[in-house]
Amino acid sequence: MSSVLVTGSTDGIGAEIAAELTRRGHHVVRHGRRPGGGDLLVGDLASLASTRALAQAMPTFDVVIHNAGWAPRGAERPVTADGIEETFQVNVVAPYLLTALAPPSARLVFVSSDSIARAKLDVDDLQLSRSWTADAAYAGSKLALTALAFAVARRRPDLRCNAVHPGWIRTRMSDYSAPFGVARGAETPVWLATSFQPAAVVTGAFFHDRREVRLNEQAYDPVAQEAVVAHCAALTGVPLFS
Repeated sequence: MSSVLVTGSTDGIGAEIAAELTRRGHHVVRHGRRPGGGDLLVGDLASLASTRALAQAMPTFDVVIHNAGWAPRGAERPVTADGIEETFQVNVVAPYLLTALAPPSARLVFVSSDSIARAKLDVDDLQLSRSWTADAAYAGSKLALTALAFAVARRRPDLRCNAVHPGWIRTRMSDYSAPFGVARGAETPVWLATSFQPAAVVTGAFFHDRREVRLNEQAYDPVAQEAVVAHCAALTGVPLFS
C-alpha cells in the first residue's frame, strides 16, 4: 500500500484518481482549495503563501500526483495577488513550489495535456506578458509543466517522474462536452502511480493511454527546462533542490 497525495482532487479527474487509488487499498490524501471532510489538505494554488503552507503541511508521500489545473475563460490576462499570470501560477509555479519544498516522493506524476502539441515556449516571456490569449496561456503552461517534470527527472534520477495526458475527459474544465468519462482520464495517472510494469517505472517520459508519446520536442530541451526552473525559482525565491 502506498501513500498518495492527489492535488485538485475534490472533483473531476482528480476525484476519480483518488477514488480509484482508494479502491485499490492505497492511503490517499486529497487536496482542495476549501476545507472539507475526510483526509484533505487545503491550499489555494493561486497564492504563493497558501502553496507554501500546503507544502509545509505535507508529510512524506510515496507518490504525489500533480493533477490540479486551471484554464482561463475570459479575454483579459488574469494576474494573481502575487503579480503572476494566473494560469502559469496554478499550473506551473504551484507544482514547482510543492516539489521544491515538500519531502521528496518516490514517484511524481504531472497531469499535462495534449494541448502542448500546439504550444511554443518563449523562454524570455513565459507568462505571455506581450501576447496573451487564453488558449496560448493554457497550452503554454502545460508545456512548461511538462518541461518542469523532465527537469526534475534529470536532477533526481532516483525518482520516477513523468507527465501524462489524461485524454479529452468530461469535466467542468471541458464544459462536460468531451467524449470520455473520468474513469478513462484516471486510468493512466493511476497506472503511473502504482504499476511496477517496466513501461511504468521509467522516468522523464510523457504518456497517453499507458503508452509513451512525444508531443512537443521543446519539453525535452534542457534549455527550455532550465528556463522554466529559473523563472519559477525567481518568482518564489526557492531553488528546485538545495
